[in-house]
Amino acid sequence: MIIITGGAGFIGSCLQAALVKRGYDTVIIDQLGAQGKWRNIANHPPLYCVTPDFNNPDVLPDFLESLDKADMLFHMGAISETTACDGDQVWKTNVALSRKLWDWCTRTRTRFVYASSAATYGLAEKPDQFSDCHELLNTLDPVSLYGWSKHVFDQQAIALAKKNVAPPQWVGLKFFNVYGPNEYHKGNMISVVKVKYDELCKGEAVKLFRSHRTDIAHGMQARDFIWVQDVVSVMLWLYDTPSVSGVFNCGTGIARTYLDLAYAVCDAAGCQRRVEFVNMPTLLQGQYQSYTQADITRLRAAGYTGRFTTLEEGVRRYVQNYLATETPYY
Repeated sequence: MIIITGGAGFIGSCLQAALVKRGYDTVIIDQLGAQGKWRNIANHPPLYCVTPDFNNPDVLPDFLESLDKADMLFHMGAISETTACDGDQVWKTNVALSRKLWDWCTRTRTRFVYASSAATYGLAEKPDQFSDCHELLNTLDPVSLYGWSKHVFDQQAIALAKKNVAPPQWVGLKFFNVYGPNEYHKGNMISVVKVKYDELCKGEAVKLFRSHRTDIAHGMQARDFIWVQDVVSVMLWLYDTPSVSGVFNCGTGIARTYLDLAYAVCDAAGCQRRVEFVNMPTLLQGQYQSYTQADITRLRAAGYTGRFTTLEEGVRRYVQNYLATETPYY
């Protein structure tokens, strides 16, 4: 049995589909809500779907407490808004609940993989500043509440593992900019790919933020964009490789510009390349990452050999196989 918190969400539901395809029994712990998230799991329903109160991490779901153990717990559930400002709520959900699940996995000897984030790197802007070496963890300086909460739990996980108070396998994955199907419910946290496609569908030009830095031209801000199925492949490899533990970057290792992404969306949609630059919202100023690029040296050294999808191919798949169809669900 494999448990997935956030299993009806974006990354969680894509992982759920892959596990069901393998023939595994899965349990989703998530809130389906009223936004149609059930469609994310309609084609690959779990054995059980538990809907807990994530706002109260002091009370774990009765179902989880009734289990002796599971094969693996994938903890994808979190408050993922980079602009979140309720510190109490973010701490309860992203730190306290994660620690509760860690403790349960340690006690029951259940393997544990959880979602961390590239937001932990703050305003790093050079390739050598995105190392996931554990020895460098305390040098990071996240600038958002969300990034800080993920950084805190990374620190807790490594400290506990050093004391041998850890699940038999534990992995934190620092997700970079993930895009792909099943993200429609994420509100203002939907990937840039879908936002740009929606603009094209309205007959508008693709809008990109003007650079707020004199040394970076408009549209040349760069991110490590990773296709969601590549993320799933990494997690399946971890399931198959119980000897691997630690915090790892989960990106392609290649930074691409927003202009590259805009052109890729236009090309995939069969539209003329039209880009308009707009001012960056005040809320993002001061915490906007102009550059991210995962250092995947340690992931490769641990044995992961999978190839990563190019931005152009990933965007083409997303647009043509999902967004442009009547059933944009995986």
